[in-house]
Formats: sequence, structure tokens, C-alpha cells
Amino acid sequence: MAMHATERSDAMPYLGYGLGLRVEHYETLLAQPTGIEWLEIVSENYMVHGGLPLVWLERFRERFPLVMHGVSMSIGSTDPLDDDYLARLAALARRIEPAWVSDHLCWTGVQGVNLHDLMPLPYTEEALDHVVARVKQVQDRLKRRILLENVSSYVSFADSQLTEWEFLAAVAERADCLILLDINNVHVSAMNHGFSALDYLHGIPVSRVQQFHLAGYEQGERLIIDTHDAPVSNAVWDLYIKAVRRFGRVSTMIERDDHFPPLSELIAELEHARSLAKPLLRDAA
Repeated sequence: MAMHATERSDAMPYLGYGLGLRVEHYETLLAQPTGIEWLEIVSENYMVHGGLPLVWLERFRERFPLVMHGVSMSIGSTDPLDDDYLARLAALARRIEPAWVSDHLCWTGVQGVNLHDLMPLPYTEEALDHVVARVKQVQDRLKRRILLENVSSYVSFADSQLTEWEFLAAVAERADCLILLDINNVHVSAMNHGFSALDYLHGIPVSRVQQFHLAGYEQGERLIIDTHDAPVSNAVWDLYIKAVRRFGRVSTMIERDDHFPPLSELIAELEHARSLAKPLLRDAA
């Protein structure tokens, strides 16, 4: 039976169904927020000392619960953690008091070079020790637990000793952090690497999952590409149903980063997520 939110090992709230905050929808969101219960911001867009981005952010903060989602922490890199970055991240968290802060289980650069991409890790014991130590360092700096998100991947490492889900679960348990489980990324990586998405879900500890992401992808010639520029696919909706059965009531949001439709279309996707989860959660109650 799926674990209910009250049984989780953390005290973070359940927020319901939300969207990623994007400039393209600023005006409409403030005028027509129907069906949207919370917003996820890209942390780096607001890690500034002042100006219009923070003016907008304060307006949204008055209307919606917020969570912060970063893309530049590079928790898996061998470069030292960026102290200035962490200071600005902590300052933003103090300012807006998000329900939680998340980033990706990946590396984005090395030797001072930013690849501007979310690169997968080798799933080795050495990498596990390295990441766990860095997560603890970040949580000490922020004075809060963080969420780590699984990324879509297109390459794997011959030296890996663990599956991706074993690695993610071990990081969460040993560093005492939580998981942002991206359902689309599970599907994309499963298709690209030939593993079972269901095995992935069953390898993740229920008590560690705080948030779901749902998004769309593009079918390439040889690989599925995580583009966030299309509606959620039927395959990902099916996997979402399986995730709700396993993990229970989890705060869920739709990500869209390009080819933005009218806000009403994203709200309809959120409503579809609600309609899929509602009978499953009722049956598990």
C-alpha cells in the first residue's frame, strides 16, 4: 500500500498541483490562477540584488506558495562548491521562504567550464561518497534539507557499479535529503538505456519522495530527448499512475520551457493529473 503524506519522514507540506513560473505567463497567472495551487521558480532567475524579477516574484509570493528549483548547483562536479552561488541561494531562500529548495543530481561543469547541461554521474561508490558529502555541505549551508531530481540521460558510464535508482536512493538515505522524482525523466532514461521504468519506481524509497515533475519530450531518430516543449505524453501519464500507486499523495507540477501554449492548456494538464490521481488516492485511504 502507498504511504500517505502524514507517514513521510519530513515535515514539508503537501502543496497539491502547480506549475513552473515562466515569464510568458506572468500576467495571466496573476489575473487567472484557477486550478494552480503553487509555483516552482527557477532559482537562478531571481538570485539578484534587486530589480524587476524580484518585484514580480514578490507579487507571486503574495498569491501562491513557492518552491525553488535550481539548475546550477552542480552537486556532482569535482570542482569545489561555489560559495558565492550558495550564499545567493541562501539569501533568496531567506527572502521568499519557499516550501523547499531543489536541484539536480548531476554535474554541469568541471575545471571552471560550464557545459550548460545536466550531465549524468558514474554510479560508483566513489561518486556516491563524493555526492553525499557535498549534499551535507549544502544542507548545512542552507540550514534545510534539499530535494535532488533525477535527470534525463543519453550516455552511461562503463564503470558504474549501481543502477541509477540505487544511486539516487543511497544519496537520499545517506545524506538525509529528499527526492524530486521527475516521471518524464524516468521514462526518457528508461527508453534510452533499456531499463525498466517500473524497476526504477520500486527502487526509490517512498518516504524520500517530496515532489513529482511531469513534462513532455521529443522523439529523436535514436533517442528520446527531454525538451519540456510539448504536452505530457501518454506513456508518462501511465507511469504517473504507477508512481501515485506507489508513492501516494505527492505535490505534482507541470514543467514547460519552450513552445508555450496558453495557460489554460497547462491548467487542463494539471486537471488531468488530478483526475488520474484522485481515484487512486481515494482507494488507498
